[in-house]
Amino acid sequence: MRHANPVGGAHSDSPATALRAYAGVQIALHWVNALLLFALFPLGYYMTSLARGTPGKAEWVNLHKSLGLTAALVIAWRITERIRRPVPPPMPGLRRWEAEVARITHCVLYMCMVVMPLSGYLGSSFNQYGTRFWGLPLPRWGWVDMTLQHLFYTVHATTSYLLLGLVVLHVAGVIKHERLDALACTQRMLPGRRDSSR
Repeated sequence: MRHANPVGGAHSDSPATALRAYAGVQIALHWVNALLLFALFPLGYYMTSLARGTPGKAEWVNLHKSLGLTAALVIAWRITERIRRPVPPPMPGLRRWEAEVARITHCVLYMCMVVMPLSGYLGSSFNQYGTRFWGLPLPRWGWVDMTLQHLFYTVHATTSYLLLGLVVLHVAGVIKHERLDALACTQRMLPGRRDSSR
């Protein structure tokens, strides 16, 4: 079976082409990042729903900050890996617009995953509590300023909604390619698939 490529030609569905996998470290970082995000979204919603002074709220907030900064370290590592080694080319069989949407979505995903923890950390730098990273106090890059705190927290919250929407779009695209287009795209991001892209 052959699929039209984005420029109107055709791609062979040979294993060497269709199953170009990501490197092992890229796969591991992708899934660790995904798990952290799936934990951070509900945790962020839950802790912000708690009234000020609720017993245990500070612990939930500190956990959210620690997980968020951990996610920031993971995304920094992912960016380093993308610079250090090339990623596989787009899946054969994608239409031109699908490949472009996927490219833009990934770029904006990375931007959000950088902006979100950074804005959260800066917001914490302008309140009286600061940030603890798994119990370790981190430097504060500001002073107590409710206006700046609100600004950075607004950026943080807005980015989180945008990121959540992009994650949903990303997952929907994967399901569409797998179920409707019969493209084995998830195999490239699963352990055990190794090829020359390592």
